[in-house]
Amino acid sequence: MLDIKWIRDAPAAFDAALGRRGLGPASARLLTLDQNRRQILTRVQEVQAQRNTLAKAIGRGKAKGEDVSSLLDEVGRSKELEAALEIEARDAEAALNDALAELPNVPAADVPDGPDEQANQELRRWGTPPSFAFPAKEHDEIGAGLKMMDFDAAGRIAGSRFVVLSGPLARLERALAAFMLDLHTREFGYREVSPPALVRDEAVFGTGQLPKFAEDLFRTTDGRWLIPTAEVPLTNLAAGTIQDEAALPLRFTAMTWCFRAEAGAAGKDTRGMIRQHQFTKVELVSLTSPEQSATEHERMTGCAEAVLQRLGLPYRVVVLSTGDMGFSATKTYDIEVWLPGQGRYREISSCSNCGDFQARRMGARYRPAGSKQTAFVHTLNGSGLAVGRTLIAVLENYQQADGSVAVPAALKPYMGGLEVLAPDAA
Repeated sequence: MLDIKWIRDAPAAFDAALGRRGLGPASARLLTLDQNRRQILTRVQEVQAQRNTLAKAIGRGKAKGEDVSSLLDEVGRSKELEAALEIEARDAEAALNDALAELPNVPAADVPDGPDEQANQELRRWGTPPSFAFPAKEHDEIGAGLKMMDFDAAGRIAGSRFVVLSGPLARLERALAAFMLDLHTREFGYREVSPPALVRDEAVFGTGQLPKFAEDLFRTTDGRWLIPTAEVPLTNLAAGTIQDEAALPLRFTAMTWCFRAEAGAAGKDTRGMIRQHQFTKVELVSLTSPEQSATEHERMTGCAEAVLQRLGLPYRVVVLSTGDMGFSATKTYDIEVWLPGQGRYREISSCSNCGDFQARRMGARYRPAGSKQTAFVHTLNGSGLAVGRTLIAVLENYQQADGSVAVPAALKPYMGGLEVLAPDAA
């Protein structure tokens, strides 16, 4: 959520920031709601001051033995008026917060302007795409040849956009997740967490998926939400808390199933495992002070890159444009892995700095050293990595002419020494 004080102080800058997002000006509407709220609160304070004056007058009157019944009646009316004004104030506060909740985070100054992904800017590349002496296959064809990837069985069980993995390929998925968690916890200082996969409205609101993106989520019959990413429960670990500055940054990682309705993805990536309703992901979340967040953003992106480097998977890093950036982000780096079967780079991780946008929504604060005041933390999140897409990348980059797939060296300790995935290994 955006800071109404900043909007009040710099309405032109706020409207210009929204314009970079492709949105029209909103300061006038927000400031009208804010002014109404503040006027009501001022009226509440005036009524309270008047009642204090009455109370003193009642005290003096009683001391003199005077009749103070009319003053007591006035106090009663004052309390009734204050109660009514407090209801108005709560309604005005809710109206302002509802309007703020619909607006995305403002982009950082160095984010490239543009309407969509075509305006994203490539920053760097790592690794050389492999060259095969045979036509490169896509992952679903490789998986079918291995007899370890079954979309038909998944369709009979759950419908489209699901898959059943079996045998060594299922173990490879597990190996990838374990490898990522070990790397992030042992080398990069993240604390492993096993969070709930069902969360309340407040948690999904806190990270920015509600209210605007409810159609992208799955909801249970008792009103909970299946998490679209572990970002939701991990970031909400700080909801309603005050951290000591010395404890920051806090770094969390988790491997969870993620669930997405993909309501806006009709017709996109319907083949294979690229875009599914259920998938496994290792998530990274950091909570920092404002001074730390830019450096932490670079560090987090580097942690995600390290996974691909250890696996020997070529990739590139791009900074997203204002039109391609997520709702809660102020700046995002996408890591795109090379897929030989498609002959192009595809997203495998997004690492975002959200500034204090999410912290304001969930009330996550810290107390600066030596200060009695508190401030909002900055939150960051990133995929470290999407396990299913990493599996796809391994299948396509390590495929061999006979249809088998070599196991990357980094994964062999997690595969019981298995070096090759082949149909006879199923």
